[in-house]
Amino acid sequence: MTYRIRVDLDGTSPPLWRRIEVSSVLHLDDVHDVVQAVFGWTDSHLHRFASEPEHSDRTEYYLCPFDMAEGDEGVGEEQVRLDEVLVDVGDRLYYQYDYGDDWQHTLQLEAVLPREADAPPAVCTDGRREGPAEDCGGVHGYELIAGASDPAHPSHAELAAEFAYFYGDDVDPADFDRSPFDPGAVNRALAGLDLDGRPMVLNAPAPLAELLRVIHARPQRRWLRRLIADAGLDGPLAIDPDTAARMVHPYRWLLERVGTDGITLTAAGYLPPVHVQAAVDELGLLDEWIGTGNREYQTLPVLDLRESAQQFGLLRRQRGRLGTTARGRAVSPDPVALWRHLAERMPLGSRDVCERQAGLVLLAAVAAGTADGVDALITQLLDALGWRHDDGTPLTASTVARILGGNRAVLRRIGALTSGRGWPGSPTPEGVAFARAALRTWPAGT
Repeated sequence: MTYRIRVDLDGTSPPLWRRIEVSSVLHLDDVHDVVQAVFGWTDSHLHRFASEPEHSDRTEYYLCPFDMAEGDEGVGEEQVRLDEVLVDVGDRLYYQYDYGDDWQHTLQLEAVLPREADAPPAVCTDGRREGPAEDCGGVHGYELIAGASDPAHPSHAELAAEFAYFYGDDVDPADFDRSPFDPGAVNRALAGLDLDGRPMVLNAPAPLAELLRVIHARPQRRWLRRLIADAGLDGPLAIDPDTAARMVHPYRWLLERVGTDGITLTAAGYLPPVHVQAAVDELGLLDEWIGTGNREYQTLPVLDLRESAQQFGLLRRQRGRLGTTARGRAVSPDPVALWRHLAERMPLGSRDVCERQAGLVLLAAVAAGTADGVDALITQLLDALGWRHDDGTPLTASTVARILGGNRAVLRRIGALTSGRGWPGSPTPEGVAFARAALRTWPAGT
């Protein structure tokens, strides 16, 4: 639906207001961006939404990330949809910007309209008076500047004298950076916003929901929220035995190769060359790796396969031998059971928080069927979470590629990502299903 809303800046006379038409499924952090744009604010201060105009026991607060991090009582604004707080015509929502100047806004729902498929997320259709300058002293300062700069104002002389008293004779009220109401300019600003009109997945896995909570950088938080919404985590899960068998074939092959007797590893702890060569030949790895394929430490696909099988709890290395675990023997005969076992234990890196977080976002991207720019965006997200190199420098794209390497290798090996020598690969239809299963069952297997 489309909501027609009048947004009033409280306390101004004559009234300062804007009328907007917005998607009813915008989240409140998007509505914050809209209000900033239509009044000409610069998002230079803290803000919050509230269900009541004054504090009371009934008031619900919808908070910006900083206030959430400070432990203030309320719900993160990115978790609340507009149609959850404005339902019926006449309903009101309250928005405070700049706790010092204390700009109080009232958003009143005027109409609920059908929504056209190609309608923009937000447009401004009407308004009165120019937007206030930042840090001008609140409503009193705004009215003082407006009257002092307008010779036609009925109290111009009085207000000009008051302005000169506070600011000095050498300050011109016209120097304050106000925003004349220009619907065209406002709508161009709204069109440039990255507004998200998709519903939040309320049953997002706890680790992804936690990432949303702790990411304070709004672009990265919005990107992750959109990714979760696109991941289809509330849809049905199903895997047919033939697809499962095709996907888990490399792990079943390795489990059968190790067998009940196990394999004696080399003195350096690697698979002997005969088994490496067999893996290369029988799993068709020559199309994605260069070399003779008979030394495990020089044949990364085989090394990744064996090490991930150990991380999945399918194989165990003990006293120089590689053997199957009880769990590996139990799920190996049943492709669907093995497929579910792998999904439950993705992403790898449960002991490394950074690797786990990166892996979760990679799975969300695969579940959403996207690959474009994922590494760069994950790099930005990890930076927003505060991850750094040991020397304090920001993570680079190459570092993040290494962090993602183990999880990406598993996804490529089971056909969740396209294989070959192209890097990093794109999600396949069966990969989308696998990633959705992994996210919906995690962390059951950790």
